[in-house]
Amino acid sequence: MECDFLLHKPMWSHKQPIKLDFKIVVAMFNLITLSFCFLETFHIDVWSYFRDHRLVNWDCTLRTAISDIEVDHEEITEETYRKVPGYEHEVQFGVLTSFAYALEGGMGEIVVATTRVETMLGDTAIAVHSKDKRYAHLHGKCAVHPFNERKLPIICDDILVDPEFGTGAVKITPAHDPNDFEVGKRHNLAFVNIFTDEGKINSNGGADFEGLPRFAARVAVVEALKAKGLYRGAQKNEMKLGICSRSNDVVEPMIKPQWFVDCKSMAKLALDAVMSDDKKIEIIPHQYEQEWKRWLENIRDWCISRQLWWGHRIPAWYVTIEDDQLKDVGSYNDHWVVGRNEQEAIIEAKKIFSGKKFEIAQDPDVLDTWFSSGLFPLSVLGWPDVTPDFKAFYPTTVLETGHDILFFWVARMVMLGMQLGGDVPFRKVYLHPMIRDAHGQKMSKSKGNVIDPLEVTNGVSLEGLHKRLEASNLDRSELEKAKLDQAKDFPNGIPECGADALRFALVSYTAQSDKINLDVLRVIGYRQWCNKLWNAIRFAMMKLGDDYAPPEKLDVKFMPPVCQWILSVLNNAIAKTISSFELYKFSDATTAVYAWWQFQLCDVFIEAIKPYFIDSKFESARADARHTLWICLDTGLRLLHPLMPFVTEELWQRLPQIEGSCRKESIMISDYPSVIEAWSNEKIENDMEIVNATVRKLRSLRPQSDRSERYPAFAICRQHDIANTMRTYEFEILTLATVSSLKVLTENDMAPAGCAVDVVNESLSVYLQLQGTLDAEAEREKLRKRREEIQKKHDLLAQEVNNAGYKEKAPLSIQEEQMRKLNAYLEELKIIDEAEQDLETRICEQK
Repeated sequence: MECDFLLHKPMWSHKQPIKLDFKIVVAMFNLITLSFCFLETFHIDVWSYFRDHRLVNWDCTLRTAISDIEVDHEEITEETYRKVPGYEHEVQFGVLTSFAYALEGGMGEIVVATTRVETMLGDTAIAVHSKDKRYAHLHGKCAVHPFNERKLPIICDDILVDPEFGTGAVKITPAHDPNDFEVGKRHNLAFVNIFTDEGKINSNGGADFEGLPRFAARVAVVEALKAKGLYRGAQKNEMKLGICSRSNDVVEPMIKPQWFVDCKSMAKLALDAVMSDDKKIEIIPHQYEQEWKRWLENIRDWCISRQLWWGHRIPAWYVTIEDDQLKDVGSYNDHWVVGRNEQEAIIEAKKIFSGKKFEIAQDPDVLDTWFSSGLFPLSVLGWPDVTPDFKAFYPTTVLETGHDILFFWVARMVMLGMQLGGDVPFRKVYLHPMIRDAHGQKMSKSKGNVIDPLEVTNGVSLEGLHKRLEASNLDRSELEKAKLDQAKDFPNGIPECGADALRFALVSYTAQSDKINLDVLRVIGYRQWCNKLWNAIRFAMMKLGDDYAPPEKLDVKFMPPVCQWILSVLNNAIAKTISSFELYKFSDATTAVYAWWQFQLCDVFIEAIKPYFIDSKFESARADARHTLWICLDTGLRLLHPLMPFVTEELWQRLPQIEGSCRKESIMISDYPSVIEAWSNEKIENDMEIVNATVRKLRSLRPQSDRSERYPAFAICRQHDIANTMRTYEFEILTLATVSSLKVLTENDMAPAGCAVDVVNESLSVYLQLQGTLDAEAEREKLRKRREEIQKKHDLLAQEVNNAGYKEKAPLSIQEEQMRKLNAYLEELKIIDEAEQDLETRICEQK
């Protein structure tokens, strides 16, 4: 049976139908069942799953155990009231309540403190430090519970108790606190569960409190303690509050019968796969390898059962024997059997309980989603069958995911893959940063600060943002606060940015440590840049013409210098982008591609060749420019495609094809660019670097009030090579700087009166003859700022060179280069001095 779905995946896929074969879905379900049963099927003795009563994260709203990753830890720094599902009024947190237990035999009292005073109904001991002299006389004695007369032994536990904190005495509730649970096991204490699955007090909590919701019981217990004269006060207390990310409920530690996996042997294999000398897996960034080590060296048994209505049901059946005294499911831990189906379970039960009458019932619990998803690398390749895909693609090459699920998903895939598939499931793991809002806050449904990527892609009004919040389960106060924050951050809503702009922005952010503070304004900036790409193609199509035929080969040696330059720097962009991809430095790739398109192709090359299409005397240069432009656009779009797939596909399809060529039908499957050595020209790159610096300085000298006027320019050159460069590239400078003329002078020449001046480098100064429009104060300020900039660079470098041990440690080539820079800075400062003197002279002449 097949069903076609048109899946909307705007961030990465083409808009084409994707077939979902339900036979594959059934096969994956069977695989999950098989993997659970593989102890018997494959006779492997290192897999150990078992059922036990353990402490789990319990969600009283969902009524299920939840994984650690589903728990958000909210920092509480002071007395706080927050909304809890199922409660009409807000609940108080961040308060440490102190109360006293009376000691047996009239020996006085012992004071304890807790942030969850309702759990005292399940206390079964009080712990002190063995060396705390205040309680030495109480070792082995008992306190008496005020509400049920339960005797609470005074025990010594130096692992848990800090005698310097609070009273030095700690109440122990083994059934509702992780630390107390361990204390209970160490001292063989009673484990008293006081909560129902819904979070109400059960019969163990006493008749006075039974049936009360846990936080209503909190208030009732305080009042009861006051009535008995045992209340000793409350004070604010910093704490972390566990919140379920799905229900927004406060997580309650509770003991529940669950299925667990002993992961120790598998964890050792997974640890060695990353940390051993012959490592099989590389984690990028490498600092996360230490987190991998920390998790796997301290691994605990994995709780794989969940109490949900949906999911893959655990293939375990409970056997109720006719003569069992206890008939409830789960009463005897040794009555469970495992099978791929009910028939297999019955066969297994007959083997174990031979000759006895029995009934079987399947466990209603489902498997943890991380168990199912941990099998993903195997399931998609057809395991357990050794399919052609499994042979060809297992292990896979790279897994890309978030660092927050390094243990929860990645480690589980590695453990299960090595155990079942016989090898690691992938060779490299790339961990991307986690996306936060523009203010660095974690995006959370409970805060209402989640940014939906589709809202950035398609755009949304402020009203639309508010409507999404109103449809959530935020309480009224949080809702109003979230609306105010939205109005502040997006007063006009979010404009339509498109998938490419969002994708490019997110990739460009990956250099930001382990977090991305997503500012939508940055995405908007890249949307505007997409418009620049469209304009570049529009210009090209207009200048290439309908009859243009791209060249099969290109001889760059006789092209205009600007054409040779753009191809040379394109080579650099290709090399940098490819190396960045290979090193997983994706932000560097975006920088390299963006810089070439924006600052070299659009800002320089396209502007420089525009005159070729106006004047007939440039006929030869025009042909070279057209060929170069086509090659730049074709190569540049293919270079950009992984980062902006949709706009590059659309624009690439519009480009003319080489006549007679069999161009691929999509840019997606065309060859990725590679460096062409014949294009590289270091000399022209160096020349154009000086030209571009000259153009920037001349542009900065123009009056802000009159950008259309063309003024005469002068270049005073202190080196012969610089003078030749100015003459060779005179046309490019005239075009890009929009000056009327350029006269090249030597250091012995003087520029005419009425000129603004700036320094390009130690060998070149430029002047712009502004005549009566010279702003003397503005020119002084420019030179002053330039002096400060160069002086700062000089001083920092001089400090480094003069440091003790520099001459002994620094290579000779580095020392020579640093001295060259120092001398260049000094020469440039000297030129600035001369420029300032020259400016004052010209000002006097004008007067």
